Amino acid sequence: MSLGDFLIEGARELGVIVSDNELDLFLLYLENLKKWNEGINLTAIKDDREIVLNHFIDSLSIVPFIENDRSLLVICSGGGFPGIPLKIVHSGLKVTLLDSVNKKVSFMNDTVRKLQLKDIHAVWGRAEDVENKVPRESFDYVVTRAVGSISDTARLSSHYVSENGAIVLMRGKKGPKEWILAKEEIGGDFELVDSKKFTLPQSDLMRSIFILKHNRSSSISQNS
Repeated sequence: MSLGDFLIEGARELGVIVSDNELDLFLLYLENLKKWNEGINLTAIKDDREIVLNHFIDSLSIVPFIENDRSLLVICSGGGFPGIPLKIVHSGLKVTLLDSVNKKVSFMNDTVRKLQLKDIHAVWGRAEDVENKVPRESFDYVVTRAVGSISDTARLSSHYVSENGAIVLMRGKKGPKEWILAKEEIGGDFELVDSKKFTLPQSDLMRSIFILKHNRSSSISQNS
């Protein structure tokens, strides 16, 4: 199976259809990622197929939870995951990629230019920093991918998600156990509205997705 067919089939197993044009963008993304990875640490994975599986297909796993034509923030986006893959298949998304490493931000913006994607840009800064110029409480989706603990990441994301927006947490095989622990820490501040546990296509790699809503009234009452 060719690399392109591997990506298309893997995406299809997740319910995502990748067109020929979108496949071309993914392959261009792959080449730029490998080129920049020679100079900066974007991914420890070197094999093309493993990059496609662990980064591209993995990123597409949350597509069923993301509506097109909405705004999305990715915290600690690094190599552009999952924001750039999401933008490729959901062209109507308005995407902001936030990362604290300036070279990674440069890579992401360079990739966006080369793929000629619109309404997507990378910003340098830390999510904890109120001076990072990323608007608060304004995104329909705030996404993190294996960042910190669930409780800390949920609280951090809550500063950026809109009142009716969703926090999307992408976790690994320990996700269900992590959620059990997190529930005790975050109490009534967050509501789990959806979740999914699955294996990445054509692999034995377990993944978990948690969709949370931030209960602002609960947070306000506890702080008052």
